[in-house]
Amino acid sequence: MRQTLIEWNSKEGKSAIPTKTLQIPTPDGQADAFAAFPDDGERHPGVLMYADAFGTRPVLREMARELAGHGYYVLVPNFFYRHGPAPLIDLPEYIGEEVRPAVVAQLMPMIEAHTDELILRDADAYLRFLTAQPEVGGGPVGVTGYCIGGLLAVRTAAAHPGQVAAVAGFHGPVAADGPDSLHRLFSSLTAQVHLGHAETDMTPETLRELNRALDAAGVRYTSEIYPGTLHGFTMADTDAFNPAARQRHWDRLLPLLNRTLVNG
Repeated sequence: MRQTLIEWNSKEGKSAIPTKTLQIPTPDGQADAFAAFPDDGERHPGVLMYADAFGTRPVLREMARELAGHGYYVLVPNFFYRHGPAPLIDLPEYIGEEVRPAVVAQLMPMIEAHTDELILRDADAYLRFLTAQPEVGGGPVGVTGYCIGGLLAVRTAAAHPGQVAAVAGFHGPVAADGPDSLHRLFSSLTAQVHLGHAETDMTPETLRELNRALDAAGVRYTSEIYPGTLHGFTMADTDAFNPAARQRHWDRLLPLLNRTLVNG
């Protein structure tokens, strides 16, 4: 299938990192996406970044450019592309608590329709596309995700153990299905893992259960609750945003990628 370049966006704001708008061929159509990477003519390690349930939007472009500024090619797909190109719904610039329930209600049918089968079929297409880009170097890739994207990231890594060397998930529902599901999910992981949980998403006992499953699977990981955080703490366009916690997320993610993709 042919990849299609839609447009090349000019450099935005003070950032030296451009973004490139793309279409990713999949078995079910074309997934709209964007990529951010250093415009230096060099090849860089590839990172697949899954958005939260609110989807690709300016805050995700900002985060992708920030990560790319550390020397990575970052691909961010619209994983709800079967329902149309992003934005799928009319999102406010700021997603406060007064509008969140209505926004989530609009998104829930798409979340529920995004089955494991579709997740894995798309992951194959996303990774194939990412590694074929001329700006992406050979070698393993990393996958990171937020909210539901954290679950997608872990499922992608588990399905591609020879290709994904690092996986990170932040304020995601990784432990949602209980111990048996966790064992099945983690048993195929060979990537190094970091999971950063919101305090409102994870009790200490649930964290211990999750970490026991990671231990039993022999996964190399860090998994922790970020103190004082709400679900969505990395996202600057929501009430949950916590600047210190987002910095902590970079402080965990960047060393993980560096040791597995750059120095691994």
